[in-house]
Amino acid sequence: MGGSVARRQEGPVSEQPFLRYVALGDSQTEGVGDGGEFTGLRGFADRFAHRLAEHHPSLSYANLAVRGRRTHQIRQEQLAPALALEPDVATVVAGVNDLLRPGFDPEQVAEQVASMWVELRDQGARVLTMTFPDLSLPAPMGPAVLDRVRALNACLRRAARREGVLWAEMEGHQVVGDQRLWCADRLHASGEGHERMAAALAQVLGLPGSDDAWTRPLPGPAPVAPAGWQAVAAEARWAAHFVGPWLVRRVRGRSSGDGRRAKRPFLMPVR
Repeated sequence: MGGSVARRQEGPVSEQPFLRYVALGDSQTEGVGDGGEFTGLRGFADRFAHRLAEHHPSLSYANLAVRGRRTHQIRQEQLAPALALEPDVATVVAGVNDLLRPGFDPEQVAEQVASMWVELRDQGARVLTMTFPDLSLPAPMGPAVLDRVRALNACLRRAARREGVLWAEMEGHQVVGDQRLWCADRLHASGEGHERMAAALAQVLGLPGSDDAWTRPLPGPAPVAPAGWQAVAAEARWAAHFVGPWLVRRVRGRSSGDGRRAKRPFLMPVR
């Protein structure tokens, strides 16, 4: 892993109070993996909003993210409502649903994301984003996905430097391989994973009391991965429960977000 654990644009965090935080994105921003459909989803954006509110008690928060959305859909569906809310803090995290599709172009996806950053920034928002963890998935899809993740991250970094956007560097941390940070589908973060993402954003924004603890190993021994026939059986169950349904949706031209709306489309007090 090269460079620092989190990238931060030069200059102090605004001394003005943050009053309106708006989150744009897909399933990670919506909070899939952190909570449940009946108990409610939380996610890194909710957790980051609570961290912001600790220092800015008047903060209001909206989350426009919808699972399954590709970057161009996020721009089409979420950017105008986000601008209408006039945020002074915004997170835009997108691209995973693009890199899982044929014909993926990392430069094009990064520029679509950057176009959202620019409009929000030019309206006065402090914009934050993050790169994606280099988590290896099982063969044969693992190496191809990993190459795409790294290519997209490189493009996002260049765009963030160019546009003066803050970003949390999620690639290259050994702790990412801990299964406790991930859901059973291996694509969405667990509650602990979302908490670490929120901590990363807090660090790059420079919130008081934030540090790089989110990059350190979890306490206690990590779960032991199955071996032998147990490993084969585990991979088969994973493919049946998660890869199979995903492929069926792709063939049918469907998305996990079809018919869904943002869970928090309006600004509401965090506290």
